[in-house]
Amino acid sequence: MSLEALLAAKEIAVCCGPGGVGKTTVAAASAAMAATGSGAKVLVITVDPARRLADALGLAGLGNAEMQVDLAGFPGRPVRGRGHGQLWAAMLDTRRAWDDLVRRHAPDAGTARRILDNALYQDIAERFVQSHDYIAMERLYEIHSAGTYDLIVVDTPPSRHAVDLLEAPSRLGEFLSSRWLRWLTAPARSSLLQLASRPFTQVADRILGAQFLADIADFFLLLQGMYEGFAARAGAVERLLRDRRTTFLVVSTLEASAAREADFLLGALAERGLHAGALVCNKVLPATLCDPVVSETAARLQAEAEAAAAALGEPAVARVLGEVGTSFANFAVVAQREAETRAEMAHRPEVVVEVAHFDRDIADLDGLSRLGRALWARPGAAQP
Repeated sequence: MSLEALLAAKEIAVCCGPGGVGKTTVAAASAAMAATGSGAKVLVITVDPARRLADALGLAGLGNAEMQVDLAGFPGRPVRGRGHGQLWAAMLDTRRAWDDLVRRHAPDAGTARRILDNALYQDIAERFVQSHDYIAMERLYEIHSAGTYDLIVVDTPPSRHAVDLLEAPSRLGEFLSSRWLRWLTAPARSSLLQLASRPFTQVADRILGAQFLADIADFFLLLQGMYEGFAARAGAVERLLRDRRTTFLVVSTLEASAAREADFLLGALAERGLHAGALVCNKVLPATLCDPVVSETAARLQAEAEAAAAALGEPAVARVLGEVGTSFANFAVVAQREAETRAEMAHRPEVVVEVAHFDRDIADLDGLSRLGRALWARPGAAQP
């Protein structure tokens, strides 16, 4: 199976992997190819705080609202089937997404305003990493439920953080149903419990301050009417990630440290019952480096360098030819290690795609098109 065929059968593709392996550009290129190749309406959304996606797509001011990408300069394949495709892009604005969620679930405008003005809520929405993780999955669920797009491609933070992202819905559900939270809010409803908890609150008041405790109590009491809605939505998000319409693309180079992280992530996906659809091996050395005939030629070049130099009457040629042969042999060793690493990881996903190391960085639609054609190539085919 090719990556093109895999994504044609899915509605959500979550790109995850180590940092610095080209994950953002792989997500953008895959989305652009899906749009131009099948006439689909595709959204690529990044939850990585870096703004590389906007740079690659040429979008200024990319934020929480979806923006359409002009594909006129995307030299992809002709559109097949049902007309011209569309590519849209967005980048998660954590605070704005939380504010929208509160307004949607609050019982009335007054309660929503009190929550939005609460100091504890503002800290949670802006600073806590786990709030970013949960709201990213909430935003994905919201967009998918609207049914606006045929395919949503999600670019995630680096791999270990991506695991946090995947677990965020279940952690929120566990928190909202925890005994600790019920105990924290119970004193406001029961004078008996209020009396029993007084020793604790007196100590906490001296340590944390009365205003901080008041903010905590006010915040959770305001949220009480929203618990069931939050918990139900967290469960729905978790089910969506396990749905057959959702797949995960693990992007990595074949360098040792990155490959270890990618393998860890593939295992984590399997443990959680999530569909590992593809492994994208990016920035891979050419397969010709492992060709026995080519390697034999390089070894002969090294061995006959002096004779060739003598025949040409140029002593410096011997040194140059010898260095070329030695350099090729060194690269061949690295390429062989990459091939072995790839073979060890290839048994997990359905699709394995190799993308050669490009000679320049990808920073525009032309570069995305080149990357996209490499991603869409069938396994074993030559790089475009």
